[in-house]
Amino acid sequence: MSDHHTYKKIELVGSSKTSIEDAINNALTEAAKSLKLMEWFEVVDTRGHIVNGAVAHYQVTIKVGFRIVES
Repeated sequence: MSDHHTYKKIELVGSSKTSIEDAINNALTEAAKSLKLMEWFEVVDTRGHIVNGAVAHYQVTIKVGFRIVES
């Protein structure tokens, strides 16, 4: 292993009918199915969908950082 780490960052949008936190967790859960070595995330944008004057869905855009294998 090297003495440094190199990372890649991707952008994802998660959604949930329940909460912002669920939207984040839904995005991370799906990403974990194909990405390895995820180490951090940052929330970039938060928005929602309104139906009949109430929140119908939360949408959260996140950037996820993961380490490049063997770096």
